[in-house]
Amino acid sequence: MLAWELAQFAAATEDVFGFRALQAGLPGIDFLAANRIPFRFTVALEPGATLAADPQQLPLADKSVDLIALPHALEAAGDPHLLLREAERVLRPEGQIVISGFNPLSLWGLRQALMRAPRRRLAGAPWDGRFVGLLRLKEWLKLLGFELNGGCFGCYAPPLASGAWLRRLAFLEKAGARWWPVLGGVYVVRAVKRVHGMRVITPAWRQERARRRALAAMPHSRNGEPQGTRRSRDA
Repeated sequence: MLAWELAQFAAATEDVFGFRALQAGLPGIDFLAANRIPFRFTVALEPGATLAADPQQLPLADKSVDLIALPHALEAAGDPHLLLREAERVLRPEGQIVISGFNPLSLWGLRQALMRAPRRRLAGAPWDGRFVGLLRLKEWLKLLGFELNGGCFGCYAPPLASGAWLRRLAFLEKAGARWWPVLGGVYVVRAVKRVHGMRVITPAWRQERARRRALAAMPHSRNGEPQGTRRSRDA
């Protein structure tokens, strides 16, 4: 799963340019390795982060980041919508955001649903997180002014720890991508922050002045011809 996800992040971020790139969460794994932005850093409360801070309260200026990667950050956040609002705040206009998450409508989501709450906490990640469905994520992004410009599902095999069983069920990856693509265990989406342009409204007094100039009478000479016409004839 991690290998597939890293490949998707590489494809989604390699063509994004700018000055600053931020990864929120999972500081031990570089999800921005394929990106060529010179200054890339991680923000998390876990050890190893470049900036030790809560991703839900980013200590960054507004519109100061060109690219944001959120690898499973929404599932670990106490308020995932608040995390998205913070990402929108620090992201510059036309900046890109790449998000990965576990799909609740999959075998992975089914396993989590069958686990009782105490067992989820003991099992640790990813089962102790709150899976965010792609439809809900799309609604949140739309409300914040984001526009999706890429994404895919993957990891159709059940979440098993046995390597032998995973090899036996490897055919599910190709079959799932073809026959039931929206039921993948993991999704990765990319979105761009859109900012609508402002329309300059001309004051009424300027419009009135322009109208009066257009209707102003042309000065005439003594014989009744326009002055400009008389000069052109003399020339």
